This record gives sequence, C-alpha cells and structure tokens, in this order.
Amino acid sequence: MTEPSKLPHHGVPEHQPAAGGIAARARASAAPQYLTGLNPEQRDAVETLDGPVLVLAGAGTGKTRVLTTRIAHILSQGRARPHEILSVTFTNKAAREMKLRLGQMLGQAVEGMPWLGTFHSIGGRILRIHAELVQLKSNFTVLDVDDQVRLLKQLLQAENIDDKRWPARMMAGLIDGWKNRGLTPSQVPAGEAAVFGNGKGGKLYASYQERLKILNAADFGDLLLENIRLFREHPDVLRQYQNRFKFILVDEYQDTNVAQYLWLRLLSQAASKPGAPLSAVIPGHSDSPVIPGRIEDANPESQYNEDSSRDSGSGPSDHPGMTEDPLPASGAREIGAHPGLAPSSPLKNICCVGDDDQSIYGWRGAEVDNILRFEHDFPGAKVIRLERNYRSTGHILAAASHLIAHNEGRLGKTLRTEDVDGEKVTVTGSWDSEEEARAIGEEIEELQRSGENLNEVAILVRASFQMREFEDRFVTLGLPYRVIGGPRFYERAEIRDALAYLRVINSPADDLAFERIVNVPKRGLGDATVQMLHDHARKRRIPLFEAARAVVETDELKPKARGSLRDLILHFDRWRARREVTSHTELAEIVLDESGYTEMWQKDRSADAAGRLENLKELVRSMEEFENLQGFLEHISLVMDRDGGADDEAVSLMTLHSAKGLEFDNVFLPGWEEGLFPSQRTLDEQGRAGLEEERRLAHVGLTRARRRAKLYFATNRRIHGTWSTTIPSRFLDELPAPNVEITESKGGSGWGGSGGYGPSRFDNVESFGSSYTTPGWQRAQANRARNQNRGGSDRGGFEESQSSFSGSRSDASGSRSDAYSRNEAGGGFSRNKRGPMVIEGELVAKSTGTNSEFSLDDRVFHQKFGYGNVVKVDGNKLTIAFEKAGEKKVVDSFVERA
Repeated sequence: MTEPSKLPHHGVPEHQPAAGGIAARARASAAPQYLTGLNPEQRDAVETLDGPVLVLAGAGTGKTRVLTTRIAHILSQGRARPHEILSVTFTNKAAREMKLRLGQMLGQAVEGMPWLGTFHSIGGRILRIHAELVQLKSNFTVLDVDDQVRLLKQLLQAENIDDKRWPARMMAGLIDGWKNRGLTPSQVPAGEAAVFGNGKGGKLYASYQERLKILNAADFGDLLLENIRLFREHPDVLRQYQNRFKFILVDEYQDTNVAQYLWLRLLSQAASKPGAPLSAVIPGHSDSPVIPGRIEDANPESQYNEDSSRDSGSGPSDHPGMTEDPLPASGAREIGAHPGLAPSSPLKNICCVGDDDQSIYGWRGAEVDNILRFEHDFPGAKVIRLERNYRSTGHILAAASHLIAHNEGRLGKTLRTEDVDGEKVTVTGSWDSEEEARAIGEEIEELQRSGENLNEVAILVRASFQMREFEDRFVTLGLPYRVIGGPRFYERAEIRDALAYLRVINSPADDLAFERIVNVPKRGLGDATVQMLHDHARKRRIPLFEAARAVVETDELKPKARGSLRDLILHFDRWRARREVTSHTELAEIVLDESGYTEMWQKDRSADAAGRLENLKELVRSMEEFENLQGFLEHISLVMDRDGGADDEAVSLMTLHSAKGLEFDNVFLPGWEEGLFPSQRTLDEQGRAGLEEERRLAHVGLTRARRRAKLYFATNRRIHGTWSTTIPSRFLDELPAPNVEITESKGGSGWGGSGGYGPSRFDNVESFGSSYTTPGWQRAQANRARNQNRGGSDRGGFEESQSSFSGSRSDASGSRSDAYSRNEAGGGFSRNKRGPMVIEGELVAKSTGTNSEFSLDDRVFHQKFGYGNVVKVDGNKLTIAFEKAGEKKVVDSFVERA
C-alpha cells in the first residue's frame, strides 16, 4: 500500500518529514521500542513484510539483529502468530541466539515458535509427523556417520566388493554429496554412479536406502531429501505447510545447498485451493508449467553455463528433475502438471538474509548461485543492502571491499563505517615460516604489554598444518592459546597415534601408548586379545609389551592374531635397533610407513584424510628442531601440560573457515602465499570458481578484525619436510595501497622489508664472527661484492632470485603448484625427497639467477604441464613450449629431461 504522504495531490509536491524536525521526532517516539537504534537500511529490511526480500548483509552489519527484529515486528503487527513463522538457520548456536534475543524483545511469545531451528531439525520434525508416507515410522532412528559406514560395509560385503579398495567411508561421502544435491538413487547420473565399486555405486545407493527403511532409520541427508520426496508425492501435505507458514525467514542463505534450496522453494510457493488447475509456473515464465519441486529455469544453461566457471562437472543435471531434452519452442521445459498449485501461484513472504561475499563452503555443497539468482527465482523481489559496518575500522573495510571487488560472481556492495579510519592493514614478509611465527609471537607480546586482552587476539590460518609452529612458539614464550574448531595440533587423533608409536620405541614399558596402537591400523587384535595381555601382564607384573612377547610364544591366541602380534613385536625390535644408527626424523618416517599407518590414511577416502596426512608430515618436520627422540617427546609433554582454564585469557588459533561469525580486536593472517592461499589444490580442481571462493575466504579473514589486521607471508616455507621458495599471494596485489602499510618483520632474523626484499643477514660480516668461513657464506659475500661493483643494490643477489618469479601470475602459480603437488601426490613419506639441509647462506646462493643446466631445444617434462621444448633460457628460469599447455615460464628445478 502506498503511504498517504506519497499520494499526489493535484500537482502539489510530495512531502516527507524533515530530518530532525518536529514531525520526524514525534514519529520516532511513536515507533515500537524494538525499532529504535536501527539504521535506515536495517529498518527497511524489518518493515518490508510483503513479498520476497533479499537482505544482503555484509560482515558486521547487524544481520542477526535484523532477523530477530523482523520476527518481532511481524508478531507485534499481528501479521502472523508464532507458529505461523518458519525461521531456519544453519547451526543450533544461531537458533539459540535468535530465541534468546527474541525472548528479550517479546518475553514468552518466543516459546510458541516451534518452527525456529536448523534446516535439518525442522525437516526431521516434519518427517516424524508424516513418517508413514515415506515408509518410516515416527520413532525412526537418525544414524550417525559411524553407523552409516557400518551399514555400508555390510552392503559392500554382500556385493563382494573389496572394502580396502573401495572404502565404505568413501561411499558414505558420495551418498552424502548426492543427497546434498537432492538426488534420489534413480536421479544420480550414470557417470557418477559408476565411479565406485566397478560401476555399482548407484546400486549400492539404492540398496542403502532400502536397508534404511527396513531398519526404520534415516541419515542426516534424508531429513531434507525425504521431505522433498514427501512434498512432491503428496501435494496435500505440501499445501498444508504452505498454508501454515505465512512468513519464511532464512539465515546465511549463501550457504544453502541444492537440497535446502529445493525444500525452501517448495514451501515458498503460496498454495492454491484443492481442485485448482494442475500446474505451477516457473518464476518469471508465466507460460511454463512445471512440477513443484522441480525448480527449473526455462533456460537452465543460464545458471550453469561456461561463464560461471564452476569447473566441478556440475551442469543442469545437478538439480534433480533437470533433463537433457531440448527446450520446447516456447522457451520452457514441458515437465507436466502436479495437483495442488494454480497456474500463477504467488510467492510467499520470504526473507533471505545472506552475504554472497562470505560464501566459503563450496567444498561441502554450498551453492553461491542460490543467492546470486534470488531475483530471478523470486521475480519482483526487493533487495536491501546492509553496508554500514559496526565492527571494523575504515582502513580494514576499505581493504576488504577493494579485495572482494575483484570477484565477478557477486551482487555487489561496499562496506562503510562512520567510525575512525584506525590503523592501516599491515603486510609483513619474513624469511621463512619459523621467522613468521617468531614475529607474530613478538607482536602479540607487545600487545599484551600494552594492556590488550589475549582473548581479543586471533591467528587465522589457511591450513591446519600451519598451526604447529605457532603452538610450539607460544609454549616457548609462555603465551596461553586455544585452538578453535578442533583439537590442538598434538591432541589430534593421528598425532597421538604417531606419538604412541614413538613412545613405545623410546620406552617399551609405556602401556598406555602400546594399548593405543596395538590394533591401529587394524591387525585383527580385538578387545579380547588386549584383555588377555592385560591379565598376563598383571599376573607376571610386567609391561604389556613384554606380556605380548610372551603370549605369542604360546597357543593362547588364534593363529592369525598371534601372527599379527608377533609381526608388531618384531617391527618394534627392529625400529628400536635402528634408533642407534638413524636420525629420529627418518626413524619416524620409517615407523609410520612400515607400520601401515600412513597407508591407512592414504586409503581412507573421507574428506579429512588428506589433512591428517599433512599433519603427520608436519609432525615429522617439527622433530628436526630436536637433537633426539627423547628431547622431542619431553617437549611434547610440556606442550600437552599447558591446559589453562576455560575462562583464562588466551590467543585464539583457528582456520579461516572456523573463524566465520567471530570477531576480534587484533587479527593475524599468516601464510598469504601462492599455492597456500589461494590454495593450489582448490585452483586446480575448481578453476576460477575456486579462486573466487578463496578470495571470499580472504575477505572473511580481513573482516574478522575490529581494530588491527596484520597479513604475513614467508619467502620460504617448508611443506612436509621440503623447502619451497614461495611468492606472495596475488591477493596482496589486490589490496588498495592507500589503506596498507608495509612493515618489517620482528622475528629477529635480520631479513627486513617484505619477505626478504630488504638487507640480507649476510651484509654484516661481524654478526657471524671472524671464523665464519663456510662456502655458502663466502659465495653470498662474493655475490654482494659483485652487485656493489656493478652499481647494484646490496641485496646480495636475492633481488635477482625474486625477479625469476616476476613473470605472469599463472607461471608463478604453476611452479608453486609443482612444489605442492610433489608433496601431496602420494601422501606417504619419501625419504629421498627431503629438501637440502643446508645453511641459509647456501640456500640464498641457490636462489640467485645462476645458469641453468638446460639449453635451447632441450626436450623436458613438467609434472603439471607435461612434455615440451625449451625455447628460452634466462638464468634458472626457462620458457618452455609445452605440447598441451602452451608456452610457460618455469624454474628449471621443476622440470627434468625427457
């Protein structure tokens, strides 16, 4: 309805109350209390109750307040009763916070809101009410992941499929992905179904669903998938809920997957009366009948076209119901009719709140396209942008906004603040990751001395393996810390397992360690065997290991178990003997390989298996700082003993993904290097779509900071025991220069400027003493003298080494990719791949523009780009014409003669 003040009156100009005038002040005083303090955009989002609304809520703009106030406004205006509002969130924590805020606004009215919760909790509630319609009983069980895997193992065994080659956990992951996309067994594309079990993936999915029905069970994905099937097959049930929910509110809409999208689209159509014409209209195409639930675009290629650069194999078939038949002449897909929906069903009052710039969960099925297409899916939708940030200072917001503006797949908004500009975002380079950890530790100590609360300090890393160096540094400094979103490095299950092996080697009497790994990986030594060992050990008053040595010489165990236990004892005897002649780091690699522990995680197809392998490699790398195994294990005991109280001040350490929704005064962002951030694996697998998600992740990281955001990168980083020369992340070049300050590292190594671009530690001979005359040091001094004689800088040749990476961004990324892929390909420990264990002088000398061993026209092979011929040699930088990848510039250490 048009407001009376805006009605034209015989040509008289429209009138609006003057800002700050009597009418405006009187109007404000008459407004409900819950509306006070809202800015104009927030108030518009709260008061716009009719029709579809998309609230683009940037970081720190008060989206939770808008959602809760909107519900309060709906109730206070009498537009709906509490049980007529559907409000969905992604986490129980968010749902609890909304209920708490609503309780403060409305009192007990919030207790009458049974439909405020997560997608899956509400889906489960609906499913229990109508369980019989989907072949379940109302008391059905929701299986956890372990139960799913056990059930799938039974099905694999029935199909004579080797569980070691085709792990049940991998099949569980495939099924979960299909359900996230809303695909029933009959809708899974044949190509996808064939990737598991020699083409039996689709059959296993169908058998799994049948078995769930027999067991009166559902898994997590079924809570929505079965809802969608229920609504499609029983339009009367769908109509019941469409009539019930007068208002729908959705939080974090950018994180919805296909199944959640379909579920919302079904409920968001206004129901027609029974007996109405049996068709529904695709939004925006009034001549296009479609089955409700098969939410299809008249031209689906507009959603999944080449320009979207999804690079993940998704296409129109990703949405259930989308077929490959050609479009009719009318430009729409003829799908058929479905009872219960009128030809032009109006859309419900749906309000989705989200931020396309914070969509960072594509790896678990989230579709950023859902929010980008909102106006297309809901014609006539009103888009309200919340751009006033109440969290961060001006420089931080300017940097974050300028960075995210490089993304093409976004609706667009610019965060602003009325607060002070504050401190500029700082960018600091360090020689290596160890100096990076030292520098950040120094800065945190300075903040602590200046009165900053450690609870307001956070370190956000791209990969979990980066945490280890910070944890060790904090133990050395005595800085308390906590890991958010997961256990601390040395508390992770795979690290505890590896440490248990090492503890038994170091001390055969360590019963707790031996019991932990006696059947890890599985050796057929179950609880009965362990209990037998315990009984024998108690009777003889000997350690478990010695009890095991005695038991294997008897017939008390079955032959298979006895053989497995004997092999394990022989392994430990051999490892213990090698301890005297092998370095403790190499011994750790041998133990993890020969025990089968590394192979266990290589065969595990779960999403976190790769991360566990990375953590194991980082564990071995961390051992290099200690003289022997005993010293390392003592260090670990100190780390594990530093548990503070939950209320103690502590630095927060977490991944960028875990940081979403949190905020801190001081945020440190280390590891901004090509290959690490953006992740080379993400770029290789998803192309431009992956790059844009990585950039959104960087945007999320920056906007966690209220007062200070500090970015770091290292010139050299050791990944899984191998040193790699890195280049700064492309995201650093996408920051606005006026809002960024370059600072020197406080790590104390002597390398200044941005990641070693400043004076070299070799410039000062006295710093090493007169007796320091190693070949690497002498070469560095000679390079320095040569540069000075040429009139160059005194950077000792390091500047030349950096120029070798100054080609196109893709070239640098390619060489970085090679360094990473060589470490990630096998996942195991290759003792021949260890990087040069040399002094830093030697390392710098190798980084300079030396002559390459390759010549023009040499035939070479590159692990990523394939075969090619050298067409140009520039120091150690080669230009190669590859057969398939075209002409690329690479460093010669990443190619080999063909």
